[in-house]
Amino acid sequence: MAIFERIAESADGRRRLALKNPATLEGIGELVCASEADVQAAVAKARQAQKSWGAKSVDERVAYLLKLRDVILDEQDRVVETVIRETGKPLQDALTFEVYAVCDFISYWCKQAKKTLKDEVMRAPGIMGLMKKVHLTYKPLGVVGVITPWNGPFVLTANPGVQAILAGNAVVIKGSEVTPYSAKLFEELCVKAGIPDGVVQVLMGDGQTGSDLTHADVNKISFTGSVNTGKKIAAVCAERLIPVTLELGGKDAMIVLADADLDKAVHGAVWGGCVNTGHFCCGIERIYVQAPVYDEFVRRATEMAKAIRQGQKHGVNEDLGAVFWDRQLTIMEAHVEDAKKRGAKILAGGRRNPDLQGLYYEATVMVDVQEDFDVMAQETFGPILPIVKFNTVEEAIEKANNSIYGLHGSVWTKDVQKGIEIAKRVETGSMAVNDIGMMYGVACAPFGGVKESGVGTVNGQNGLRGYSQAMPIIVGRYGGMDTGYPHEQKKFDQMKKLMNFMWRNPVGRFLFRN
Repeated sequence: MAIFERIAESADGRRRLALKNPATLEGIGELVCASEADVQAAVAKARQAQKSWGAKSVDERVAYLLKLRDVILDEQDRVVETVIRETGKPLQDALTFEVYAVCDFISYWCKQAKKTLKDEVMRAPGIMGLMKKVHLTYKPLGVVGVITPWNGPFVLTANPGVQAILAGNAVVIKGSEVTPYSAKLFEELCVKAGIPDGVVQVLMGDGQTGSDLTHADVNKISFTGSVNTGKKIAAVCAERLIPVTLELGGKDAMIVLADADLDKAVHGAVWGGCVNTGHFCCGIERIYVQAPVYDEFVRRATEMAKAIRQGQKHGVNEDLGAVFWDRQLTIMEAHVEDAKKRGAKILAGGRRNPDLQGLYYEATVMVDVQEDFDVMAQETFGPILPIVKFNTVEEAIEKANNSIYGLHGSVWTKDVQKGIEIAKRVETGSMAVNDIGMMYGVACAPFGGVKESGVGTVNGQNGLRGYSQAMPIIVGRYGGMDTGYPHEQKKFDQMKKLMNFMWRNPVGRFLFRN
């Protein structure tokens, strides 16, 4: 049962999709895809709106965003209901990921914006400091295109959108065709908060709409999604010579040492693998457990996975929701079947929930898996936990690094310093010790991947500055006459003496900190 299906085009020739709720399989409306002309018109409108928006002070922009936070809090039930209708998330996941996280991001960026985007004045290094000062200003890029995924349809629309407009840009956002109304709601709430018309626009459409946005007259693309699509977007941005950030797939490894607190580690594994139905970029996809505690860890993880409550009948107590997209369910089932055929043992789950009519897949624990199984090598993006035994730390690090991905991971040990040292050796964008990470939600920390997990970072200090042009303005005292024309022997000899003094004379090295 497809979550969206193509239906007859609209009278004016626009592509149309019929949408279904993955938890109930009931129809929830249709999506009329924005055309190429619609995309170009939206970008032109954004370009015009950005002129006055970018001219506002940071304090003025902050005031609008704080109003937006108030509006989101007022409309939190609507946000939760819209997200659940399109994704089948549990109430707790929807509230935490899509409302709390967005308000927390807004609060952080508003607090940081004035300091992060403030003009800086610095003295040039060395002897040039006697002659020049550097004024550094952060200018808006202009119009930013944002293409967002279906696993966090409101938060992953809001967070890059908030950063971009705080930096003075206008944004044109294309939400996923799986969750179009959750993304569109962000624009509606921005309008309600009084953000000027054209500063935030959310287009509803399919992959072609995203491609049209990538080719449109934007100044940057921010993309979260699959590796294959990310590579296509990167190629277009390279051809156009515009910046791009790509947050792509992951195959996050969890390393559990023999001295770990097993209660915390088991909870971290099961929750980290099943939260948001496993559709979580920092979710646990591979678990490596040291031999002395392997059997007990497996026993506890299996027991906990079997106790997970699934289905909307549980209300706020539901732990594991529906699979958001039937296409992802197909991938999950293929990975599990590949593992079973090749000798893996399923200890919990491993199937659709037979008691629920929607796209529900049970929390799955499996053992006896090898590194070349699909479930270990490819991104599964579902509530599936393959557990592997290891003997030495070196073996665990080697296994963790044996992946084309490098987004996140974790180490579990009572020796925190040892955990940090191990984490440093894992080839990934970020790591956690005794935590599943929630790295994207830590606004002050840069988030991004290596290998095929992405290019560039979001959040951290580069969050706001990544949507800005850092423009230096050099202010000189002598107009270049101190080193300029006419070239003559005296100046040549003076330069040689100066270099000897600065870098060979102890007094010079002290004075110029060389």
